[in-house]
Order: sequence, then C-alpha cells, then structure tokens
Amino acid sequence: MNIKIPQSYTPSEKDIKNVIAPAAIENAPAYLRLGDKFVKTIFLFTYPRYLSSGWFNQIVNLPELMDISIFAHPVNTVAAMKSLRKKTSQIEAQLMEREEKGLVRDPMLETAFQDIETLRDTLQQGREKMFNVGIYITLQTDSLDELFKIEEKINALFESQLIYAKPAVFQQIEGFSSVLPLGLDKLTTWTLLNSGPASSIFPFVSTNLTSDEGILYGINRHNNTLIIFDRFSLENANSVVFAKAGAGKSFAVKLEILRSLAMGTDVLIIDPENEYERLANTVAGSFFKISLTSESTIN
Repeated sequence: MNIKIPQSYTPSEKDIKNVIAPAAIENAPAYLRLGDKFVKTIFLFTYPRYLSSGWFNQIVNLPELMDISIFAHPVNTVAAMKSLRKKTSQIEAQLMEREEKGLVRDPMLETAFQDIETLRDTLQQGREKMFNVGIYITLQTDSLDELFKIEEKINALFESQLIYAKPAVFQQIEGFSSVLPLGLDKLTTWTLLNSGPASSIFPFVSTNLTSDEGILYGINRHNNTLIIFDRFSLENANSVVFAKAGAGKSFAVKLEILRSLAMGTDVLIIDPENEYERLANTVAGSFFKISLTSESTIN
C-alpha cells in the first residue's frame, strides 16, 4: 500500500514576484500607474547659496504617502580640486575682462569667486568633502488630480526656500526604481555639494511617539507613524480621558483595556453603570455586584 505524505508548499521566486507585483503598470511621461495607485517621482536640482539646518524637515513630516531616497556619492578630492581650480580661473578671467572694459562690478561673480576659494581651502585642509547628491521623492495617490495637488504643495514648500524640483519626465520607471529599498540610483540626477550642506539633509527628524514597549494607542497624524506607549513605565501612570459626548471615550478605554490585557496587565474596573460587564464576560473575566445587600464585599 502506497501512502503519499503531503509536502509543505514552498512558493517559487516567480510566485512571490506575482504576488508582490501590481496587476498592471502604465508608464506615462510624467507619472506611473501601478494598479490602482498613481505614482510620480520628482528630484531636486537647484539649491540656494546657503542651506539652513532642518530645511528638509517640513517635507519629511508632511502627512502624505511618499517615499524619499537620498544618495550621496563621494567625489575624489583631487578631481574636485582640479575642477574648482579651473572654475576659479574662468571666473577670475571674467572679472579681469569686466575691469578692463570699465564695467560695473558684478557682485554675483565676486561672491562666486570668494565661495570657491573658501571651498578650495577647506578641501585642501581636509575639513570638507565633496559629494554628488541626488534627492528623489516619489508621491503615491489614488487619483491623478490628487497627485498634481500634492506635487504643487511640495514645490511651493521647496520654492519658498529657493530650492527647485522637477519631475523625472520620461524617466518615471528609473525614478521609481531609485526609491525602492534596493539602494540603486538609476535616475543619476545629482548636484555637487560639500559635506556641510549635504549634512543638512539629515532626514531622521520626524516626531516619533513610538516606544519599545507598550500598546498601540493610534496613529500620529503628522507622519502616519504608530503611537505605541507604556504609561506604566512613568512615575505616575494615572490618566484621564476628556472628549465631547459621542466622541468615543468608552470605546477608546475599552480598546486600551483589551490591548493591555493582551500584554499581561491586570485590569480592575469600578463600573457603577454596568457598562463593562459584557467586556468582562467576553475576556473570561469576573464581574461582581457590590452593594449593601450583595453577596460580594470588598475586604
């Protein structure tokens, strides 16, 4: 008698790709459509003379669905010095030509000359490094109109700081691939920055209300992260819930009780209106009626 022992099913690599991949992809010049989602990648290409610390914070904290990739490719210092020396010679020649012609001084050329000379000094002293920096932002929405509105909103925030972004026209596939968690810079649209301005792009500034332990209380509306908190870790774990009638106070408290029970917390409830009797029965708890004539008493 032949007995077949069932084997556990192991999905192949092809099956996994079919599960993860969207049903269809529409590759338009300025956006992608991945299944039911509209996706658009933009990149930064122009920066002001000075980048203040935290200029990227308001973009990171936007309550929108987006993916951000920041690539910093180191540039050889010797090659950078050679390029800066050539640029200095060009600007110096322009300044001398204007002076010979008796033209009015050009503050922009003079400022550029001073900035390049300062950068050359810091590179020579090893206090700065040069990087080819690429910043790509991929937006995801449910409709095309919403996609364009969010793009306008982000562009307005950038332009208020004299920073300008462009959509990756005819390169949306490359742009989308560049923001996937693969570490591949397929868009290769860079701006040369020294380490000072590059460090101002530090993205990990989002207000985080997540603890290592505790229960889930909700979602942070600023950045869509989870709010996980253990109030018993505080010196005083007391709390009070205020809200208007019908806002969901009882539901929120009951949900906190259920999640606390799941974490092993002992819960005692004084319930004058018998509001929590059903909850106690559902979780196999005990419900006692306490009064002057009841059988149960408090010791």
